[in-house]
Amino acid sequence: MSEIVKLPFYGKGGWKQSATEKWRDVMDPSTGQVIAQAPCCTAAEVDETVAQAAEAYRTWSRTPVIRRTQVLFQFRELLMEHMDELTYILARENGKVWEEARGDLLKVKEPVELACGAPTLMMGESLMDTSFGYDTVLYREPLGVFAGIAPFNFPAMIPMGWMVPLCIATGNTMVIKASSTTPMTSMRLLELLEEAGLPQGVVSVLTTGRDNAQALLSDPRIKGVCFVGSTGAGLKIYSAAAASGKRVQALCEAKNHALVMDDAVLERTAKGIINSAFGCAGERCMALPVVVAQEGIADRLVERLAELAGQLKVGCAYDKSSQMGPVVTKKHMDSILDWIDTGLKEGARLALDGRDVQVPGYENGYYIGPTILDHVTPEMSVGRQEIFGPVLCVKRVKTFEEGVALINANPYANGAVIYTQNGYYARNFARQIDGGMVGVNVGIPVPVGMFPFSGHKQSFFGDLHTLGKDGVRFFTENKVVTSTWFTEESNREKVDTWDGSVGG
Repeated sequence: MSEIVKLPFYGKGGWKQSATEKWRDVMDPSTGQVIAQAPCCTAAEVDETVAQAAEAYRTWSRTPVIRRTQVLFQFRELLMEHMDELTYILARENGKVWEEARGDLLKVKEPVELACGAPTLMMGESLMDTSFGYDTVLYREPLGVFAGIAPFNFPAMIPMGWMVPLCIATGNTMVIKASSTTPMTSMRLLELLEEAGLPQGVVSVLTTGRDNAQALLSDPRIKGVCFVGSTGAGLKIYSAAAASGKRVQALCEAKNHALVMDDAVLERTAKGIINSAFGCAGERCMALPVVVAQEGIADRLVERLAELAGQLKVGCAYDKSSQMGPVVTKKHMDSILDWIDTGLKEGARLALDGRDVQVPGYENGYYIGPTILDHVTPEMSVGRQEIFGPVLCVKRVKTFEEGVALINANPYANGAVIYTQNGYYARNFARQIDGGMVGVNVGIPVPVGMFPFSGHKQSFFGDLHTLGKDGVRFFTENKVVTSTWFTEESNREKVDTWDGSVGG
């Protein structure tokens, strides 16, 4: 085995080796082998990184927005130029198959293209003669340093797509705490950002333990926090950061449901569900882990789902013939296996068993095949809580109203989907359902970057969602300037005629 690479962090002066004594293994989930080690950066190193970001903000915030976006234009070109290299890095450390890893990276390109429109997106508002001779102008201005706390499952899209582009295009700087499980993709993307002309310290990437990451939540130099992860962690981060006066976007767990009506087109519906449930091995917050099937279609749907899922080729992530890769770590694999056992103990029926998948030549990888649990009832924990793996639960209902009520009873509300050919059901589903993102015959209703990624209930804590106009507002604050001009000779007249409508 080749020597294990000790990954750097981005501190004052650029890439540096950490002085820490604590390191975490970065695994190749396809093989179960260690490929690198990520540092648990010290408190001093975290402080140093924030200090550099604060220093960089002073210049970057005063850089004209048109010049800031030129860096992003160049970064987009480098992203596409290095697509195969980046796809391999991501697939190797995360376990996504080739096309999924490429899709993760293309979801960086989309927000970058959005952020390139910052000269327009940051435009304010103005009104002449708000009172006699008084004009008012609203400007959008950057705030300062933001912290981004990223998960393992989308090591490109989330930190370098959802967090970085709008943040820096609007004039802020950002410190990314990458997942120690999948840090290499973010690090390589930061190298490309610098190659595109990004000044030192505008974006930083480090890995660290929970204790030192907590310091970001109370650091007065940090003006806002972007987080993606579990609901438990998200609620704590939201509470702590908001208590320190910071803005927070905390995108959390999900348990997305699809309501399948009797009139749904069976084959197209089944194929859509397979992609939604088992893509990325189920490790995405917009996965579709629960199908709520109307009784008239349920048996035929489950049969077809089991047939299609059973045909998926599970294999090494960077083998381009693989259709589903491993899950990210052995610990996570064991957790998913425990969930399957729990579902069976609770009374669910096994329609497809993925627990004994073997991939020749990759016997030490973290593989679980597609698994379908049928006849899951509302009281079963396997159908209520996030598993984050390739496990699909099937619930059954008699009516549309029963299906909507069942879905809305779940505490998470990231997304929800209906499969139907009935416009009445489609329209009323969109109006009545709690999910922040709704699909009609669309299995993964993630909107394009011009619209916000909008979780509800315990899937999101904060006020402004990521991307879209919400994203621009999150990374900027308003400044309203009221002005008047007059000569000394007209001073008395102005004072005498002012109607008092401007001012406080």
